[in-house]
Amino acid sequence: MTDTIISSATKEVVIGFERPFTIIGERINPTGRKVLAEEMKNGDYSRVEADALAQIAAGAHILDVNAGIPLADEPKILAEIIQLIQGITDMPLCIDSSIVKALESGLEVYKGKALVNSVTGEEEQMEQVLPLVKKYGAAVVAISNDETGISQDPDVRFDVAKKIVERAADYGIPASDVVVDPLVMPVGAVNTAGVQVMKLIHRLRTELKVNTTCGASNISFGLPNRDGVNGAFLSMAIAAGMTSAIANPLHKEVIAATLGADVMMGRDPDCMNWIQRFREPAAEGEGARGRRTSGRRGRRPA
Repeated sequence: MTDTIISSATKEVVIGFERPFTIIGERINPTGRKVLAEEMKNGDYSRVEADALAQIAAGAHILDVNAGIPLADEPKILAEIIQLIQGITDMPLCIDSSIVKALESGLEVYKGKALVNSVTGEEEQMEQVLPLVKKYGAAVVAISNDETGISQDPDVRFDVAKKIVERAADYGIPASDVVVDPLVMPVGAVNTAGVQVMKLIHRLRTELKVNTTCGASNISFGLPNRDGVNGAFLSMAIAAGMTSAIANPLHKEVIAATLGADVMMGRDPDCMNWIQRFREPAAEGEGARGRRTSGRRGRRPA
């Protein structure tokens, strides 16, 4: 069994083979969100705060934090929003940037054990990111591509993941602190993408014995009713061995799919998480009225 522990100063979240599925909330990301990007660039983080609280309320376990805004001071903004979020919640964070300086800026202010998103199999990237992960005692998302790009062959993506896990070990980072992203392709463009990634997830779990994650919405790109496809994918990916995903917890299909899969995989004892989430509360006084009615039915006429 492999457990990956991510923490804030006071709270731990464990990603693991026999654990309930972990949702990493994706909303704090200015990519494709012009209003949010402009606000963050100008130092207005009110929407960041609102997105953080909404995702927590919806069921996220970890929050992904990204400040990738063109021509903005990403290291400064990333550090500021990490401090802001850690000031309003104890939710562990995933520090998300392709810029090494920004990653370090975020790690310097972070309280706890962060998840770094991400490192690829490119030599330069590994040489820059892995020492940071070790220095700050973090865990890291390993993306299965390298200098050759993203291979259409899942066996090649497995080999890249294996290379990153082995290189991380050279830096003293255990496999339990490497969460592999097998790279989910759009099934609308590559019809066998779903089958391929399920096989790859299974190999990553059984052969490398690492936890896995992905950008779940990639699978449905270009298709109608994307949330329906995403939900189906997540349920099947969990059965194949996936242990976490970067997704939008505000989409009901995501929550239903992951909680339902936990029930089916035996990771929700007595179905309590499912029941707590979806049971409708009794109307006020309903229980008492029901008992009184039962009593009247049982009373014999004099």
